[in-house]
Amino acid sequence: AIDRAIYETWHEKEDPSIRTLPLLHLDEEEGVDQGDGWDEWAQGKALIKPPDQLELTEEELKEEFTKILTANNPHAPQNIARYSFKERSYKPISSVDQMAVHFVLEGNLIHVDSEEARRQRARQDQTDGRRRGCGGRRRSREAQIGKKEQKVTNQFNFSERASQTLNNPLRERSCQTEPPPRCNFSATANQWVIYDAYLEELEKQEKNKDKQKTFSAKKEEDKLKKNKMVTETQSDDVTKVVKVVKIFERMVNQNTFDDIAQDFKYFEDASDEFREQEGTLLPLWKFQYDKAKRLSVTALCWNKSYQDLFAVGMGSYDFSKQGHGMLLLYTLKNSTCPEFVYPTSSGIMCLHIHDRLSHLVAVGFYDGCVAVFDLKAEEGGAAQPAFKSTAKAGKHTDPVWQVRWQNDDMDNNHNFYSISSDGRVVSWTLIKVNQAQILPYWQSIPISCGTSFDFHPKIDFLFLVGTEEGKIHKCSKAYSSQFLETYQAHNMAVDAVKWNQFHPKVFLSCSSDWTVKIWDHTIRTPMFTFDLNSAVGDVAWSPYSSTVFAAVTTDGKVHVFDLSINKYEAICQQPVVAKKKTKLTHIEFNPIHPIIVVGDDRGYVTCFKLSPNLRKKPKEKKGQEVPKGPEVEEAKMEKLLSLLREPDYNSV
Repeated sequence: AIDRAIYETWHEKEDPSIRTLPLLHLDEEEGVDQGDGWDEWAQGKALIKPPDQLELTEEELKEEFTKILTANNPHAPQNIARYSFKERSYKPISSVDQMAVHFVLEGNLIHVDSEEARRQRARQDQTDGRRRGCGGRRRSREAQIGKKEQKVTNQFNFSERASQTLNNPLRERSCQTEPPPRCNFSATANQWVIYDAYLEELEKQEKNKDKQKTFSAKKEEDKLKKNKMVTETQSDDVTKVVKVVKIFERMVNQNTFDDIAQDFKYFEDASDEFREQEGTLLPLWKFQYDKAKRLSVTALCWNKSYQDLFAVGMGSYDFSKQGHGMLLLYTLKNSTCPEFVYPTSSGIMCLHIHDRLSHLVAVGFYDGCVAVFDLKAEEGGAAQPAFKSTAKAGKHTDPVWQVRWQNDDMDNNHNFYSISSDGRVVSWTLIKVNQAQILPYWQSIPISCGTSFDFHPKIDFLFLVGTEEGKIHKCSKAYSSQFLETYQAHNMAVDAVKWNQFHPKVFLSCSSDWTVKIWDHTIRTPMFTFDLNSAVGDVAWSPYSSTVFAAVTTDGKVHVFDLSINKYEAICQQPVVAKKKTKLTHIEFNPIHPIIVVGDDRGYVTCFKLSPNLRKKPKEKKGQEVPKGPEVEEAKMEKLLSLLREPDYNSV
């Protein structure tokens, strides 16, 4: 009845034409007892609205609003700025992390259909099967044991056995000896008796020593005589064979490297005709000594008397790993093995061969010593130098960076100069009276960390000094109180300074600041500046032209310039190393042949031949002779400098 009343009241609200019967009469007819509170519940339910609710029309209610949900985080910051090192300012970041983590739970659940779940099920099935099999076996065994009751053996059934041996009988042995003879002695002793006894004992000891000395001296004399006889016979045999063996070795090497020898003599690169101004380097020989593999090439110098012979100084520029050094002399006739080998206790940093006396080689060491090796020493490549400076003689306290032979002094004594990081330029004189000595003769004013120097080829007293600060000082031998001039040359250490062999005013400098500069010593500013994009290890003027020079860089390239052809860039720029990390350290032109030698930091020295474009000479015109000589080369360089000089330049 209650449900029907609710249904009728609901329909009445929906359609007012439908009226419900009074619930009271229905209930009376059905005889239902009405409870308390029935009237309150039976009343129609009305919707309760808050007083501030908006009343919207049906059109407004039917209007649809579309809302799009995005994955952007509304709380993510949109104005983050970070510093840009490229533009040197703070720049806003366009990409913002929109992910917000609300809950993270790391579990070890595995999906039912995954491969790992299948593997684990297979394992469980196998273990269950094994367990079932083992249980069945155990039950069958127990059943069998129950049927056959076997007796358990006694594991503690021991038996004891004993035996007795006879003891050896004891025996006693004894003997009796005669007592030693005795005699009584008595005397009175005083200081004189004791003193005389000591003297007699000392005389006996001295006589025994003299006998032993005479006997040992006779033995040594006999040994020396035998050794002399053996060495004389051996040396005679060796000296007879040495020259023949050298000739045979050179013949074998020339046969094996015949192609290189033919290229050295006759090959000319025909492709230079199509390159116009560019040239190339042809690799010839490669020199290497197995015992000097871990050392770097720190110095190169050609012998001017024997044009196929050159000296190589071996040391190390890694100052944390300093050790021994080596002086090697190679010849182009034998590239497999050096002609002379002189091992040294300290690394060699520089060397120079005397222009006239080609058997004298001046060497500077890392420990500050300077020495002179004599190649004519009769002791067969003596390891010890003929002359060497000592601490008493005032040796350098820092590594010696360069040495140069100079003309003999008034007493016809040989002398050479050296420069070191201790700030001194020292002249050393070779004196040999009773013992070979090398003495300092002249010292310049203190220079802050000298790294290189060079003497003028025509003006005897004039020389240049490069420093670690990048400055170049022009100095004089006549007095050492001050510099003649100081040039603000480079931003880093000056690695090399070289005078031009033809023009008396021009010199060349290079540095680790990637630049090579050409100077007129009467002008404070450089005439030419070339940037080689890498640290420059060494430069060298060519002996055949006043405008040609070459430089080596630490990126393994050789740069050859000819100012008469191109004043702005190199006419040859060629990498010459096999490995990228190999650094070139030094370069030298041969005084006669069109070849150069280049050394690197791995102990290799490579020889290259210059192509025709790198050693161009003026073409001969019909009916006219081409002028030759140093005057022509000087005029060629002067013509270039005159184009760059200003009319009111600052002269020194």
